[in-house]
Amino acid sequence: MANLKLLLVGVGNPGQKYAHNRHNIGFVILDSFLESHSGSYQTNSKYSLARTDEEGLTLFYLKPLEFMNLSGKAVAEIAKKNGIPTENVLVIHDEIDFEFGKLKLKGGGGHAGHNGLRDIVEKLGNNSFFRLRFGVGKPSDVAEVPHHVLSNFNPDEREKIPALVRACEQKISDWIRERKNEFRKVSDTQ
Repeated sequence: MANLKLLLVGVGNPGQKYAHNRHNIGFVILDSFLESHSGSYQTNSKYSLARTDEEGLTLFYLKPLEFMNLSGKAVAEIAKKNGIPTENVLVIHDEIDFEFGKLKLKGGGGHAGHNGLRDIVEKLGNNSFFRLRFGVGKPSDVAEVPHHVLSNFNPDEREKIPALVRACEQKISDWIRERKNEFRKVSDTQ
């Protein structure tokens, strides 16, 4: 039987300066999920990439390192190089249209003004990938959005992050299980 390949992408900005920003929650979640699967990244100037293998499944963990707005290049490169179809890509990102802590997994859709998603859609050539959206809240003044996403979580939010990251990891595990079931169904009919 063929091996299912899935690509998990956490988006954010590289460097210690941005490490605890709201915009970098995708990196935080992906790092935690990789750690729970005993993997480690190999890093170059364009991205950090890890791979774990289990029976019938290969997981790739990708953190693009050319800043949020340029995330699509690395995603498209890794997906193409490894023969991973767009519907087997899950992008983990911050979501300003959700209040802090709201989590939602969805397939397809627009970019809703998220520049990282916009670039991924453009470079992949379609929007059929999955997204795990992590609510970071939205300031009342739209002009404050760039400052908001590039600021750190407040102390009250930081206290809640570990439990929310665990909830995200469960959503990722559920998505992987669904993709495996779908893959088996398709394989069984061929």
